[in-house]
Amino acid sequence: MAHNKGEGGRGKGEGNPGKGEVDRLFQLPLSEFTPARNALATTLKKSGDTDESERVKALPKPTLSAWVANQLYWRDRLAFDRLLAAGDQFRTAQAAQLAGKSTDLRSPLDARRDALSDLTKRAADVLRESGHPASPDTMRRIMTTLEALATYGGQTAAAPAGRLTSDVDPPGFEALAALVPRGGASARQGGAPPRVIPFNQPKTETSAKQSGSTEEKARRRDAELRQKQAAARKALLDAERDLKEAKRAAEQARAAMKKAAANAKEMESAKAALETRFEKASAEAEAARQEARRVASQAEEAAQAVDDAERAVAAAREMLKNTERT
Repeated sequence: MAHNKGEGGRGKGEGNPGKGEVDRLFQLPLSEFTPARNALATTLKKSGDTDESERVKALPKPTLSAWVANQLYWRDRLAFDRLLAAGDQFRTAQAAQLAGKSTDLRSPLDARRDALSDLTKRAADVLRESGHPASPDTMRRIMTTLEALATYGGQTAAAPAGRLTSDVDPPGFEALAALVPRGGASARQGGAPPRVIPFNQPKTETSAKQSGSTEEKARRRDAELRQKQAAARKALLDAERDLKEAKRAAEQARAAMKKAAANAKEMESAKAALETRFEKASAEAEAARQEARRVASQAEEAAQAVDDAERAVAAAREMLKNTERT
């Protein structure tokens, strides 16, 4: 996995003296977060920065899924920024469509999906390298957080990328409307906080001249309402299709994991059976070796007995000859 270290997080407190140290907290292995946080709070307190010390001490330990999202931010900044940029482009395209403009939603949607798929694969690598299981539930929560961050895009006040302590839920419809940039300007360039933007169609010169007619105003309102409803329905269909594809990908991942687990279990059973057979064969081989040694010992004893008997016969014959001579 590539490790493209970024510069600091985008959470609150960017001007605080302990910002760099706090950023490093969220880059540590998850098991080291709490002792490192407490040590940093103590150091800040000793240096006289009591407020910052209390703020650091209050930082909760991230959940596993939030920790993985943080690692992606710190280690794979280019891929992470591609996801945020794709989210910004998709939101801008939606704003243009809601404004009645002919806009291609498919391209930014595909770019966001590709960036999300890339980061999801990298998330599985982070889990594996850190010794955590990439369970379906953990991967689902990571994907949900990444989708939410893509929806927020550059506006990270609600989701400080790199310093997450819990999962991030996608914004609701009204909150989503607040994220739509005015006039196509990128949210990254604005310093004002998000606010709900009314989805009013700009009046044309002709319609402005006819604004005095009550009947014309009513027709115009009806047309605007129908246009908004059509755009909202299309946005909903796109979102539902995106959700369906994400669920299908998650289901395929779960099925692949189950298949791999079943295969591993089968291999373990086969290994156990082979080990049992090996142990039995080893025991039989040892018994055969013992029997061979016993038979060899008996054969050696028998050969010795033959030698002894032959010497006895020779001695008896010699004695007989000596007796006959006398």
